Amino acid sequence: MRQPLLAVQDAEIGTASSSEAPALLVSADGSDGGNDPRSNLGGSLRQGHGIAARSASFNRARSFRDSDIGHSHYSHRSPWLRAALLGSNDGLVSITSLMLGVGAVETSHTMMIISGLSGLIAGACSMAIGEYISVYGQRDSEEADLQKEREEFEKGPEAVARELRELTQIYVARGVPYDLARQVAEALHESDPIRAHAREELGIDLDDLSDPGQAAVVSAISFFLGGITPLLSGCVITDYNTRITVLIALSTVLFIALGALGAWLGGAPQARAAVRTTVGGWLAMAITYAVVWAFGASGV
Repeated sequence: MRQPLLAVQDAEIGTASSSEAPALLVSADGSDGGNDPRSNLGGSLRQGHGIAARSASFNRARSFRDSDIGHSHYSHRSPWLRAALLGSNDGLVSITSLMLGVGAVETSHTMMIISGLSGLIAGACSMAIGEYISVYGQRDSEEADLQKEREEFEKGPEAVARELRELTQIYVARGVPYDLARQVAEALHESDPIRAHAREELGIDLDDLSDPGQAAVVSAISFFLGGITPLLSGCVITDYNTRITVLIALSTVLFIALGALGAWLGGAPQARAAVRTTVGGWLAMAITYAVVWAFGASGV
């Protein structure tokens, strides 16, 4: 009588996310389950002892979330939002420091607003262009690496076997027993070899390739939103001393908020991050003010 099948899901293979490990279906006596319909995951492997059923689809593997494993992770939590917060902090520090620098030598309300507006537009454009070029270069590198992998698989059976050995050794190096590593590698090769090698060998997620356009837009908007607040505060306050005081106070509040929010997204202590962000912003403003004031006082 056939023994019940034991579902062994999410085998630990040392990958960055254990939810992406293949699901293996193995009978208690080491067989592949014969014709038992429960073992039909799209075809069984033909090599190795204790033959395992083929891995479930990547979409199923990617469906696992923190709620399925009982705890939360922060390293991949809303990465685009954290990047936007960094861009907003850049805008806030840059525009506030620029306006204070102008205020160190010029009390004119108009001059401070014009300088702040110029810095806001130039900074947003610079962020967008720089990010676009940087991410596009990264995307080109990813595409070039993926193309090399595709070409390897087109060279014939010997090259495919070499790639299979390479993937197996990746898992072995992470502490997986050779036989299991071989089974996992074979299952992934049957499913989607390019995707498997992209993730495990190159660290590239085919579902999340770099997007230069998105990076440029997010960078520009985040910088603009961070810099527009101090600029608007300067627009509505005409008295010089009041304007400088409000500018510093408002920026301090925003430094605290951005630092705490960024730490919350990353699961880090919020108070420490808020203090770190605030002190950094104060240093930038103080250095800018002092240097510009010194140049102005020297008559340069």
